[in-house]
Amino acid sequence: MPEMTARSRLRSWRYALRTTNPPPDGPVDTLTRWLVVTRAAVLPMTVFAGLVAALLAVGQSGMDWRWLTVAVVGITLAHIANNLMNDLYDTQVGTDSAHYPRALYAPHPVLSGLVSRRTLISAILLVNLADLAILVVLALVRGWPVVVFALTGFVLSVAYTAPPLRLKKRGLGEPDVFLVWGPLMVCGTYFSAVGTLSWHIVLASLPYGLLCTTVLMGKHIDKIPYDAPLGIRTLPVIFGAARARLVTLAMMVGFYLLVGVAVVAQAMPWPALLVAVALPRLVKVWPYFRRPPPDRPPPDFPVWPLWYAALAWVHVRQAGALLVAGLAMGAILATS
Repeated sequence: MPEMTARSRLRSWRYALRTTNPPPDGPVDTLTRWLVVTRAAVLPMTVFAGLVAALLAVGQSGMDWRWLTVAVVGITLAHIANNLMNDLYDTQVGTDSAHYPRALYAPHPVLSGLVSRRTLISAILLVNLADLAILVVLALVRGWPVVVFALTGFVLSVAYTAPPLRLKKRGLGEPDVFLVWGPLMVCGTYFSAVGTLSWHIVLASLPYGLLCTTVLMGKHIDKIPYDAPLGIRTLPVIFGAARARLVTLAMMVGFYLLVGVAVVAQAMPWPALLVAVALPRLVKVWPYFRRPPPDRPPPDFPVWPLWYAALAWVHVRQAGALLVAGLAMGAILATS
């Protein structure tokens, strides 16, 4: 019996990591609960940003694996804090409700009763305090630029949903994500690892930032029927669904073009062109973005009413992994 319990828990954790939901027929233990509450399923986006920075830093003068590791832990904690703060602020301002997508595609931490509001606030404080400790360490080692990267990222994370700015409501949430997952995370992690920064690294950070933004574009397209009546003017609300889908496809294509530009400019090694292997995946999701969503979800589709976000994530997961693999090949070739 203990062995079966261990297996069921592993299944529960895997399901939560794959779908952001607890298993419908499995145990919801403490770890499963927090995997759902923190939306751990999307944390690989941040880990990949750290890997992009790490592989660009390999072989560079001043590279220190200790501070690289600490920085990757820091950006991952920052992503967790961002997810928790978004849920808190959207609940406070009345955006999140039982009928809003956040509570439909996965259990809302507070509205579903997974955790109390007090526990959510405590978790936010704990994670931010841990990140503050990391910031102090890296600032002592690498200097004030680390503080600039960290505080800019924190301000943008808070301002995404929190009053008075509420960037998401003003069509600035998508540029926010592009800056955070591109230049801020990649360049900030690289600087923490190496202690210097050049325009090559800034250029190399742009493709991955654009790739991550396609997921948010897809999510905000899915939420147009919910956001528009609430006056939440995301870019898809401003553009309209049809144009927003075209813009998202253009961003996906732009990812490949930017990787090519970075390789030509020698900001990325030539094996980064391995991302071209993901083009068939883009071809596969392309027709779905050219037409409206289905009226009902396919069987066993876990994150409905999100549709375009799931399609974008399928592309991002493969394209991002291939980018990391290509950079890893480049790092091996450069150090061999």
